[in-house]
Amino acid sequence: MVTLPEMPRYGEFKETGHEWLDNIPTNWEHTRLKFFSSLKARIGFHGLNSSDFIDEGAFCITGTDFKDGCIDYSNCYYVSDKWYELDKNIQVRNGDVLITKDGTIGKTAVVKGLKGKATLNSGVFLLRPKIYSQYLYWILNSRVFGEQVDYISRGSTINHLYERDFKNFYFPIPNNIEQIAIANFLDKRVALIHDAISIKERQISLLQERRQIIIQNAVTKGLNPDVQMKDSGVDWIGQIPKHWELFANRALFSERVESGKEGLPLLSVSIHSGVSSEELTEEENTHGRVKIEDKTKYILVKKGDIAFNMMRAWQGGIGAVSTDGMVSPAYIVAKPKSTISAEYFEHQYRCPEFIQQMDRFSKGITDFRKRLYWDGFKQLNTVVPPINEQLEIVLFIKTHSEKVDSGIDLLNNQIEKLKEYKTTLINSAVTGKIKVA
Repeated sequence: MVTLPEMPRYGEFKETGHEWLDNIPTNWEHTRLKFFSSLKARIGFHGLNSSDFIDEGAFCITGTDFKDGCIDYSNCYYVSDKWYELDKNIQVRNGDVLITKDGTIGKTAVVKGLKGKATLNSGVFLLRPKIYSQYLYWILNSRVFGEQVDYISRGSTINHLYERDFKNFYFPIPNNIEQIAIANFLDKRVALIHDAISIKERQISLLQERRQIIIQNAVTKGLNPDVQMKDSGVDWIGQIPKHWELFANRALFSERVESGKEGLPLLSVSIHSGVSSEELTEEENTHGRVKIEDKTKYILVKKGDIAFNMMRAWQGGIGAVSTDGMVSPAYIVAKPKSTISAEYFEHQYRCPEFIQQMDRFSKGITDFRKRLYWDGFKQLNTVVPPINEQLEIVLFIKTHSEKVDSGIDLLNNQIEKLKEYKTTLINSAVTGKIKVA
């Protein structure tokens, strides 16, 4: 639990009687939503057809149009006046508070800068509060809202917020001056937190980009900056060390087409992490991969092979095999013809330029249908240093990646702490645990 720095406090508190709402200052009220805000939503879009979506007209706001607590009108689609006039209760005004009620519940925005007409789709509630709109926005982004959603959904997974429940949620309400002060305080403080998070996210991106550049240089230029270079003869590869070679994969690999065997693990290939080192558990098998009882339908893989998903190779779904096992018949297995470091070739094949090469040799008229077959893979150009250098490069990349991963872990931990701090700050301000007025 994050502890806030020392801040002014209210002198006296009172019990609310609600398990999701602790003590609040004695001069505050706690009341149901229906007593300080109207609550409306569209009941479906019965009869709506494609001709009702037009190039100009009334904005039709959806949850995907919410951005940083406001509405991104440039992302909205338009509907005809017929659908705007159909329900006057959800004709949107500046100052309204919107909250998603289906799917991702609780995504919130305050309507500001609206020029022209706007209405809602059926996945969003419109609240027209009698209190300060921005304060209501922060209440709805606090644990006070989230814990009441959890309370009504005990024993089930809630994917819809019903009006009959929501209008009876209890919220703490200070006087108008305090509402404005709390909202202004949180607007400024949370914006600073978001800025700090953004800086750390950019730092993570830079570390990842830097790692990719280092890997790219290592697998195509080697580790010796003073080595004599030569033209590879391939424009997108450029120069390579003079003593390295360039081969088509047909000279390096043959296709392994042996059947799977009982008792071997069923491995998978990820576009993010290459070939798994063990079989996925049922919990990890999030894509619901169907297992075939007849193991001979799978393809045998051995340590040191290269395996790739025909449908995902052009996205980086390729890697080195680190243990004997089996893979799906939708995969291709490349068996080395001589001693190589499969890890070195994985690093090379997962570089952007080499992924683009796999894309060019994949067949299919759309991305969804693209396949990299063996006939395409064997034509790929691969840079091949001596085996001792392959091993040195693999060790260098491993050592460097561990340092990068450590830095990324540190930044991710800092981001999580900032997010925890933000949550605690919002909840403390809207429940009167700290005094900002």
